Amino acid sequence: MWRPARLRQAADLVRAGGLIAYPTEAVYGLGCDPFDRLAVERLCRLKQRPLKAGLILLAADLAQLPGWIDPGETEWQRLCEFTPVPTTWVVQAGPLAGDWVTGGRPTVAVRISQHALASELCEAVGGPLVSTSANRRGRRPARDSQSVRQWFGADIDLILPGPTGGGSRPSAIRVAATGEQLRSN
Repeated sequence: MWRPARLRQAADLVRAGGLIAYPTEAVYGLGCDPFDRLAVERLCRLKQRPLKAGLILLAADLAQLPGWIDPGETEWQRLCEFTPVPTTWVVQAGPLAGDWVTGGRPTVAVRISQHALASELCEAVGGPLVSTSANRRGRRPARDSQSVRQWFGADIDLILPGPTGGGSRPSAIRVAATGEQLRSN
């Protein structure tokens, strides 16, 4: 179990422009404040990921996403549906979603976390996090805090240790407007 003081420390670091690592449903994630372009750029450099690739916003619940998304009726219905597997939805971006998050697209990828620690982290931050798997581009993602430490060392400001949710693959990615699956789980 994680300590509340450590969770507050992680939230404070995010708000101050830091990069953190934390367990998610299947792998460890790397995250930062989606409002902070410099933090997002630092995260992309660390991962060796082009900014134009876009990133996922991870939230505790839909109440954290107004302004970040501007879903149509069909998109909203899909966002409200329960999915038995973690699902990232690509939806119409709202005015808060900067190009450094969307990759310059009119859409943004969002996931309501089913992982208790990741969800509590978003609550502690007070909004969504930019979230991406803890790996360098093209490599397998980390599944434990020791791997994150080994691969990224001091480039990560804080690692929240804990078990992942046990999923075998990162979340499925689907287009909310059409239901099209872009990545399977």
